[in-house]
Amino acid sequence: MARVDDFAKIWNPQPKGPGLVDRIRNTVNPPQPLRHRLALALYRLRVQNNRLEYTIAKMRERDQALFEKVVQAQMEKDKTRAAMYAGEVAELRKMIKSLMVAKYALERVTLRLETVMTMGDVLVGLAPVVAVIKDLRHYLVNLVPEIGLEMAEIGDLLEGVVMEAGEFSGAFAAMPTVASEEARKIMEEAAAIAEQRMKAEFPELPGTAFPTPGGQQNNK
Repeated sequence: MARVDDFAKIWNPQPKGPGLVDRIRNTVNPPQPLRHRLALALYRLRVQNNRLEYTIAKMRERDQALFEKVVQAQMEKDKTRAAMYAGEVAELRKMIKSLMVAKYALERVTLRLETVMTMGDVLVGLAPVVAVIKDLRHYLVNLVPEIGLEMAEIGDLLEGVVMEAGEFSGAFAAMPTVASEEARKIMEEAAAIAEQRMKAEFPELPGTAFPTPGGQQNNK
């Protein structure tokens, strides 16, 4: 019972010991300070998602400009230049796809965090969020270092909340495996969505823009 009381004090400090009704209310709708930390993390995640959207939008503009150069070079029958620009487009699209994966995963994480704040199920609901954020910070650090570093800080913040909830319940030791599995599913779903969006939104590069493996131009 002492552990329950300790968690209640951490979750919602009260000048007097909370009664049963208060503890039930705090579980369903957790107040500060943990709720405050969750709200801060949610705000910071939304900021990073906006930064990803902006970065992707700028890369789309660059992709369109390069794609037009591929088409123009082909119209001028300059296969060397067409292949050069096409290679740049291909590399740029790899980066765009990677950022889209991160964006869709981050959207899932944000929705999960909103649910946690509504339902108050911190340990079960938040552990997969922390696992995804850990994956994203490694995923993004080489693509957009400043966002990767920010994700690391958000992950540390949320991990602290999960650890406090785990100390209260004694169940944290059983959570990492489940959390990692759900995190893997979230990343896989995000990758599948990104793949679909890339096919739907980006025009295919002309086949003649690339050299064949033997070094000759493909003149189909």
